[in-house]
Amino acid sequence: MKTVAHTAIEPGILYFGTPVVLISSTNEDGTANLAPMSSAFWLGWRAVLGLGVRSRTAQNLSRTGEGVLNLPAESLAPAVDRLALTTGSDPVPEGKRSRGYFHVADKFGRAGLTPVESSTVAPPRVAECPVAMEVVVEREHPVGDDGGVVAFEVRVQRVYVHPSIRMPGSEDRIDPDAWRPLIMSFQKFYGLSSQVHPSALAGIPERLYRGPDIERARRVAGV
Repeated sequence: MKTVAHTAIEPGILYFGTPVVLISSTNEDGTANLAPMSSAFWLGWRAVLGLGVRSRTAQNLSRTGEGVLNLPAESLAPAVDRLALTTGSDPVPEGKRSRGYFHVADKFGRAGLTPVESSTVAPPRVAECPVAMEVVVEREHPVGDDGGVVAFEVRVQRVYVHPSIRMPGSEDRIDPDAWRPLIMSFQKFYGLSSQVHPSALAGIPERLYRGPDIERARRVAGV
């Protein structure tokens, strides 16, 4: 394999490609907020979400301690894009206003998406998203020195999926060949290609990864 020398650069962002998440949360007046983001990763039944502290979503999560992580399929890119420059904050924070953001109160209506009642938290799930995870906030972690970003550690209490992405013959597994998440990479939307190479990790049964948070979630959900 031919090697290529690296060159040093200073990109303004480091979004090399992560799934888009639509976070639904509850506003102070009891209405639902819906916001797209892609600074998220999962560890077991927990996730870490990176958000600007002045965003309505961050304020709602901090105040209520709960939300829903809705994962759109690549086919929902137009709906997600309708939310891209909107904010639930009024007035619009200066940092967002300078980037062209504007206030929208009815985010579900703006996106053309359908709210459905959640089972363990107040914010609604998004009916059209193939995956929806009801979560509660466990911890908040300041990020950086300027106080502008916060990382929320959230714990999943319930996972809902469309039947179309469930693995045949299994009750609790997602079929990676059927699940086509919407990916954000350097401010552009992408989908997944087909599998490029077999993975040795695929030989490990998923049940061996089950942690205590799953049993805790079963008690909360009354399962």
